[in-house]
Amino acid sequence: MTFQYDFDEQRDRRCSDSIKWRKYDEDILPMWVADMDFLSPEPVIHALRERIEHGFFGYPDCISDDPDQPSVMRQIIIERLARLYNWPVQPEQIIFVPGVVTGFNLACHALVSPAEAVVIQTPVYPPILGAAKETGVQGQEMELTLNPDGSYEIDWDAFERSLTSRSKLFILCNPHNPVGKVFRQDELLRMAEICLRHGVFICSDEIHCDLVFSGHRHIPIAALAPEISENTITLMAPSKTYNLAGLQCSFAIIQNAELRKRYLHARGGLVPWVNLMGMVAAQSAYQHGDGWLAQLLQYLEANRDFLCDYVGRELPGVKIGKAEGTYLAWLDCRQTAIIQNPCQFFLEKGRVAFNDGETFGKGGQGFVRLNFGCPRSTLRDGLERVKTALQCAG
Repeated sequence: MTFQYDFDEQRDRRCSDSIKWRKYDEDILPMWVADMDFLSPEPVIHALRERIEHGFFGYPDCISDDPDQPSVMRQIIIERLARLYNWPVQPEQIIFVPGVVTGFNLACHALVSPAEAVVIQTPVYPPILGAAKETGVQGQEMELTLNPDGSYEIDWDAFERSLTSRSKLFILCNPHNPVGKVFRQDELLRMAEICLRHGVFICSDEIHCDLVFSGHRHIPIAALAPEISENTITLMAPSKTYNLAGLQCSFAIIQNAELRKRYLHARGGLVPWVNLMGMVAAQSAYQHGDGWLAQLLQYLEANRDFLCDYVGRELPGVKIGKAEGTYLAWLDCRQTAIIQNPCQFFLEKGRVAFNDGETFGKGGQGFVRLNFGCPRSTLRDGLERVKTALQCAG
């Protein structure tokens, strides 16, 4: 019998150490950081309880990179990638890291010299935007093209021009944070072909790969062809999918042996293994979390549709594209009566906290990012606060 989860249930998180709920005053509704307000799957909670009761917290077996003794977690990942994407991966090609942000910063350290450059597509997740600066290399940007319906596409001439003789690594975000785009196969193939032609490696942040809505499907760019996999570092994690971010367990898939060697060297002495409890949670989520995930996706898609409908009916001047994946909405506030920064405006006048679009780089000014991974009542409350604030601005 499938367990039925109640995603409408509200839980008090202010009494915990949640940064989402503790950053702002109690009268401010937080709808910013990518942290869902849903309990993690019951099998995950049960597995963590059992591990705690075991009473031993020594080194986990993920610290071994011995291909002749692959860990249980590696086998689970291999089976999952084969089942979901028909992507054959070997145990030694999986490297565990504490987080995807750690993962793409390691890729910069491993593959890019200070005189070389990292290429990104803006507006984009702030840690990707700042990766070049954080790792002491050069940064190059191209801006995604915003369509009238709120969707985004790639200007291929601009993408090609963004790759120069200094370009060494392209950080792809797919599904894309914050615009919610799930790149199609033809788009992925064309990006990969351009990178191959220019001698540019790809690091693909695919942390939201499980959170894709009806009519769309996630395709790992490395799974498209052997020559692409040889040129790519893929980063995945259960953290966004199952709400496990605080447990810090992610992994890189690197099928090129030389790239893998360079990546492991960059990791050495700095990132030896991931959190034991994160491994326990990840294993349980991947083995027993499919029922929870299926119900979550239905709820999130309904939230997305409710959000888009509300914006269209009740929020004059605000535009929104229908997210194809993630639980993040990208609201264009440039046609409203708001004079100041919209994020600050909604914080002050609506007592609701979003992410400031300006922090996502070029193309983000005048936008806010909203997290709709919450009970419907919370989402409605946040939108009503926005409506009231806009009435004041008008």
